[in-house]
Amino acid sequence: MHIVDGALAPEVLIGGGVLAVAGLGLGLRKLPIDKIPATGVLSATFFVASLIHVPVGPSSVHLIMSGLAGLVLGWTAFPALFVGLLLQAVFFGFGGLTVLGVNTVNIAFPAVLAGLLFRGMVSRSNPVTAAVLGGCAGAFSIALTTVFVAISLALSGDAFVPAAKLVFFAHIPIMVVEGLVSAASVYLIAKVKPALLQSADQTSGFEMQPTATLRAKQAGEASNG
Repeated sequence: MHIVDGALAPEVLIGGGVLAVAGLGLGLRKLPIDKIPATGVLSATFFVASLIHVPVGPSSVHLIMSGLAGLVLGWTAFPALFVGLLLQAVFFGFGGLTVLGVNTVNIAFPAVLAGLLFRGMVSRSNPVTAAVLGGCAGAFSIALTTVFVAISLALSGDAFVPAAKLVFFAHIPIMVVEGLVSAASVYLIAKVKPALLQSADQTSGFEMQPTATLRAKQAGEASNG
């Protein structure tokens, strides 16, 4: 899932870097204060999960939990996953610093899309249905990441086309596993703290309703007095 230094053409690296900076800027702007702990936890989850590599033929695959990150964080998945990728590149040599932008886009943008597509349905569903939708989001995010990785390799030269095809087919088993893990995680969140699966707009709406009621009550008491 991580593309290594030296594998991509300069124009692909530049394009990925520009898109990553834009995604990071938008993600930081949309980071609500109450989601900072969840952002740290999901960044650490990605960091640990993607350290465990499973050999599949000449390649290797691993969980990334990006679909779950997208469901909980939305655009904030960009900085959360960027931090995990940066630490892996610095301390373990996974990926690399020159390809950090491309790797961030390939993993974080599918997470954001998964959140945009599934979070509204997940937040309105019962825990069982939410788990099914969460599993779909996890598998969708992995599938789209493999497509993005394949495109990044293919754009860097015809010699990478066979590797690009291998990337997709090697990750089919991990799509299933990630879907199951994401489903279980979403089920637990929906039972214990469903507010994590709501967007900032939904959360603020729920928070504003009691405040408005209290103000109306206070105004009524003042007029009676």
